[in-house]
Amino acid sequence: MDVLIINGPNLNMLGIREPKKYGVKKYVDIQKEVTAYALTHNIYTDFYQSNYEGEIIETIHKSTKYDHLILNLGGLTHTSISIRDALLSVKSEFIEVHLSNIFAREEFRHTSYISDIAIGIISGFKEYSYYLAIDYLVHLPKKEVK
Repeated sequence: MDVLIINGPNLNMLGIREPKKYGVKKYVDIQKEVTAYALTHNIYTDFYQSNYEGEIIETIHKSTKYDHLILNLGGLTHTSISIRDALLSVKSEFIEVHLSNIFAREEFRHTSYISDIAIGIISGFKEYSYYLAIDYLVHLPKKEVK
């Protein structure tokens, strides 16, 4: 199974930015560790991170070779109708992931423009949110895998 993990604005600052909310691991370390973990389950991952909405949209447009997406869009989760439209245009199945518990934060973070079209949402487990998304994909019945 091939999975693309797309990360949005400021996620390159993990390990530096608000460690109580996001954890102390750096983005590059999370990327290496999640990739290694996924490989133990025969899941091949590619990571992508951008601070720019248009680049994320272009990456979604080019993502059709992947079986699933894992999306941590950061603040764009709560603002980008254009990313939602991109996801609908490629019809990719995806899991929405957040490192912090968005429902225990500011009220504007409680709204997501992609939750209703996601397979599901994983929120609040810091870097382990990615592992939980991988675990879900591992346990998909074979008929559900693209």
